[in-house]
Amino acid sequence: MFAPSFDYYRAGSLAEAGELLRKHPGAKLLAGGHSLIPLLKLRLASPPVIVDIGRIGNLKGIKFRDYSDPMQMQRPDQPDRIRINALTTHAEIASSSVIQEKCPALAEAAGLVGDPAVRNRGTIGGNVAHADPASDLPTVLMALDAQFGIWRPDDRSGTIDAASFFTGILATALGEDDVLVAVGVPARPTGQGQAYVKFVHPASRYAVIGVAALLTVGGGKCTAASVAIGGLVPRPMRATSVENALIGQKLSADAIARAAAEITRDLGPDILGDLYASAEYRKAVAPVWVKRALTAAADRAK
Repeated sequence: MFAPSFDYYRAGSLAEAGELLRKHPGAKLLAGGHSLIPLLKLRLASPPVIVDIGRIGNLKGIKFRDYSDPMQMQRPDQPDRIRINALTTHAEIASSSVIQEKCPALAEAAGLVGDPAVRNRGTIGGNVAHADPASDLPTVLMALDAQFGIWRPDDRSGTIDAASFFTGILATALGEDDVLVAVGVPARPTGQGQAYVKFVHPASRYAVIGVAALLTVGGGKCTAASVAIGGLVPRPMRATSVENALIGQKLSADAIARAAAEITRDLGPDILGDLYASAEYRKAVAPVWVKRALTAAADRAK
């Protein structure tokens, strides 16, 4: 199917992009295109104007401990932050030595996105702004408690935490004139193991279920846990019951299995389903995938 007609503009700077968004209500930003273009072809979106930001150079790249950058999004409790600019591709994230060492779950997830063509063109900014519930990166970013750097006109730029950023199916906290410029994630501390696993849809490569787990071990016991699940819920969510069941426990196979079973307490009634996998089936197998993520993270923490 052909996309509906629209006017096309290429922005050379954030200021120009913001001006175009203000001038054309209902306009959409184009980064890598792997989220927006399919919607256009399916006539699920029909914006009057497309603003291409794909060639704004300072929206690309990965930086670690770049304290000179005013949008580095530093936090007192996480001094070692990684800034991933919005136009950084999935392939660049997956192959980055900094991400592989400091935030391996994100590298793992980025390497599982789509296929090589998608990974080499799709961007982290476009991916998370699209907020597809079956996408991989939002789940990992929820577990990481990521921050999203937002450019707004009139000096109103700021950050939004992951817990507030994703608001529903294909919905985020981004305003009409907002531009997502970067994602900030913490470098993993000593003793932390990270993992991302997913139940892959065989046709689309999207996540039927995706689970990210961050487990920190000290003195032979789990001292901190962050677990997020996506794919079967409208937006990625933290699995607090699973986390609470792990903290203070030795990460034995039995303890992990008991904690994984707690995911049914967290899911609630809004579970997604389709012709490939019903909501009932996804809920039934969710503990299996949570267990796999916890086991991998625990092994890496050791």
